[in-house]
Amino acid sequence: MAFVWFVLAAVVTIFAAMKLSTYADVISTKTGMGGLLVGTLLLAGATSLPEVTTSFSAVWIGNNDIAIGNLLGSNLFNVFIIACFDLYFRKKQLFLQASNDHLFTAGIGMLMTLLIMISLILRIDYTILGFGIDSLLIAAIYLAKILILGRLSQNRQTLTQHEDPLLAKVDSSEKMMSLRYAVIGFIIAAIVIMGAGTMLSIMGDQIAVITGLGSSFIGSFLVAAATSFPEAVSVLVALRLKNINLAVGSILGSNIFNIFIIAGADAVYREGSIMSSVSSSHLTTAIGIFILSGILTYAILRKKAASGFKYMLPSLLAIVVYFVSSYLIFMNS
Repeated sequence: MAFVWFVLAAVVTIFAAMKLSTYADVISTKTGMGGLLVGTLLLAGATSLPEVTTSFSAVWIGNNDIAIGNLLGSNLFNVFIIACFDLYFRKKQLFLQASNDHLFTAGIGMLMTLLIMISLILRIDYTILGFGIDSLLIAAIYLAKILILGRLSQNRQTLTQHEDPLLAKVDSSEKMMSLRYAVIGFIIAAIVIMGAGTMLSIMGDQIAVITGLGSSFIGSFLVAAATSFPEAVSVLVALRLKNINLAVGSILGSNIFNIFIIAGADAVYREGSIMSSVSSSHLTTAIGIFILSGILTYAILRKKAASGFKYMLPSLLAIVVYFVSSYLIFMNS
């Protein structure tokens, strides 16, 4: 039954994520906020709801490795997702069409990941008001990012969705959808995703018990992949809606939000700094995220058209790094 419930939850999550991206696309278009801001903040936060419930629940039951592994593993999987879709739409060279303003989000993500790596190495178990020093720094960087990104979006009127005739056309019913309807639908879809994503995590944990795999690996791979279903579907739908900035912003924003969740998990954990209590095997995941983020940054930064294989090289390299990292995580855990 664990496998049956897992599949059912996956189906519900996929359907809700498809609707979520559609509503987010309408919101980004009709508010003039642009795909980068809506993807990085609104859509990224909503698709990360399963990670929130999963990690908080894991801390409550005393399994911090599942909590941290889920968040870091989801970041690793998210970059793998965008690399796979880039290869699928390789003739359109999607990264060349993405706004350079994503580099700011990518840089913040790499900075936060570097902070996680340092925390896992130093393991400073010192708290202020129940928060570890590393968690406070994470929260401060995230809040500063929101303020800067909001101002950046106001100053850049050109951050709108890219038109691409070879991607799926937007349905006329979506063009006629009101902003109020889109906002209400977005909230409902987010709630559904939170419930279905939680079920995915619970069933994934039961499957882990059945198979006898370790908590660090399950958190970083199986549960992380399960809770990343919304991101995967949201990115695909955003690309088919010709909103490349929404897709890229969703992945980069989700990665930053997932690291921010660590600060929330630290607040739930009352016995010290949560990063000092988890397995050192998570360092492998963090290093993998840092490398993948660097590859993604390079892919967005270059703006010269390239031949087929030369263009695909960063995405191919990202996929290789993902599988190598997953293998090392399995061996270390």
